[in-house]
Amino acid sequence: MPHTLTAALDAVLDGLPADPLRRATAALIDAYRSGAPPTAQVLRDPTTAAAYAAYRMPATHAAVSRALRHATDLAPDLEVRTVVDVGGGTGAATWAAAEAFPALEQATVLDGSTDALALGARIGRHGPPAVAGATWSRALLGQGVTLPAADLVVVSYVLGELAEAVHAPVVDAAVASAAQLVLVVEPGTPRGYGAVLAARSRLTDAGWHLLAPCPQDGACPVAARAGDWCHFAVRLDRSALHRRVKGGRLGHEDEKFSYVLASRAPVTPASGRVLRHPVTRKGLVQLEVCDSAGSAGRVVVTKRDPIAYRAARDASWGDPWSVPDLC
Repeated sequence: MPHTLTAALDAVLDGLPADPLRRATAALIDAYRSGAPPTAQVLRDPTTAAAYAAYRMPATHAAVSRALRHATDLAPDLEVRTVVDVGGGTGAATWAAAEAFPALEQATVLDGSTDALALGARIGRHGPPAVAGATWSRALLGQGVTLPAADLVVVSYVLGELAEAVHAPVVDAAVASAAQLVLVVEPGTPRGYGAVLAARSRLTDAGWHLLAPCPQDGACPVAARAGDWCHFAVRLDRSALHRRVKGGRLGHEDEKFSYVLASRAPVTPASGRVLRHPVTRKGLVQLEVCDSAGSAGRVVVTKRDPIAYRAARDASWGDPWSVPDLC
């Protein structure tokens, strides 16, 4: 039987008192929606850590999984055997890495919350071998932090929970590590995109190469457009546990996220990336595409080019776009 995060969360969290979990979840939702960096440890006790795992872990896992899939679709021969999950909390990104890279052998989760780490280890025991055998270590993220050696460093959904002055040292620690790949993921909001954009600049300034989602290493063309930001979305099913703690009625939700994945070695990114849901009308498809020339704009594909039209009709938000002479 395959190991799934949903089953692991049910095994560990089902049966916990419902009312404290719902109250803790509501407090977390208010804190995250405020958009302001927390002034104290967010996951400050076992109940809050459990609420976080039930409410946020599935969405974080889905976003990191989608970002990694964008990369593995482009470079199926990527070899990742070790991962460091920076600010990983209960380990959602570690689960995603283990699923994206079946050869993963070793994982290290670093976080400032001992309650989150303890719970993540319990949940992880129900996971694939790399997650079940992961190392869960307390670490204060900030100036002077150093990271263990690994093939992949993931910094997911953590910069927004740190003071802005700490963002650069955390990203620089990833750059200075022995990693071959660095993935930064944040909520798909203007603030989250801003944190990813700053990390992107630090990575390229240090000589790293962008694998996804960007089709080129130069300036992000979306940043030059007022009121716009680069983000993507992934739909995930809500489990019964998720619906209970969040009070949601729908059986699914859409998680919007911004991300950048960079490689120390030169890579071949997609020649373009679809930035929005395609708009399909009779006889044409309208795409918003970021291209390898460093521009972003509208591409209209009609039936007059049947090959391109079929490709555009099948394209989704976040997909590569590589039909010749269109981007």
